[in-house]
Amino acid sequence: MKLIYTFIGLLAVGVVGFYAFNSYIYNEKQADPTEVATEVMEEETMTEPNPVTVTPISHATMVLNVDGINVYVDPVGGAEAFAGQPSANIVLMTDIHGDHLSTSTLEAVVGAQTTLIVPQAVKDLLPETLASKALVMANDEVVTEQGLVITAMPMYNVPETDDSRHAKGRGNGYIVEVNDTRVYIAGDTGPIPEMKALTGIDMAFIPMNLPYTMGVEEAAQAVVAFAPAQVYPYHYRQPDGFADVEKFKTLVSAANPNIEVVLLPWYTD
Repeated sequence: MKLIYTFIGLLAVGVVGFYAFNSYIYNEKQADPTEVATEVMEEETMTEPNPVTVTPISHATMVLNVDGINVYVDPVGGAEAFAGQPSANIVLMTDIHGDHLSTSTLEAVVGAQTTLIVPQAVKDLLPETLASKALVMANDEVVTEQGLVITAMPMYNVPETDDSRHAKGRGNGYIVEVNDTRVYIAGDTGPIPEMKALTGIDMAFIPMNLPYTMGVEEAAQAVVAFAPAQVYPYHYRQPDGFADVEKFKTLVSAANPNIEVVLLPWYTD
């Protein structure tokens, strides 16, 4: 008889435990829907950090860190302009003019492992020590260097004339791409159709200095046409001072508030 009572007791404990466990599972599944929705929302709104950082040096010169690769754009100003900067992995040259090309600065910043990318017109002006290292790109050519996909873009004045300061095909703008991030460096250019047709640009560096590139209004209209996520006015010193980048920001923001206009300190004077 004692054995029967013991068996019945164990059976009762098992039944109670079974129902308690199932009740716990049911309640967990019926968690507060607002908490679940919040978790899903937080998960969906998480975004990857921008893999590109920008250090303005001056005018058309900058250092980009693109997912750990240091890209110098049009380095001028001598070695002292890059004091404290990481060594260049890649150097991008856009054109032949003195605010873009300084052979003495190139000799200071181009190391043994640096990839030097230039248009042919720039290579033609380089001393042999640099020319022998140069990788020439023509408009629309694409290369992959150190994990970055680099496209040479046209850059030229419009309308095109025989005496244009920037003739089509001579210089390069560039698109630098890593993973899903695309950076457009326009170079010395007007509001060309190739610019306006761009898509999927995350960061755009746009010049505005008459009579060399384009005016503030033209630049704003071009930017609105291809709608980058961010636009950085640069290369805006002109004969009478500086282009009105605040006006540029106002024009772009009024036309498309989804475009972030980022103003950086390109000039110290």
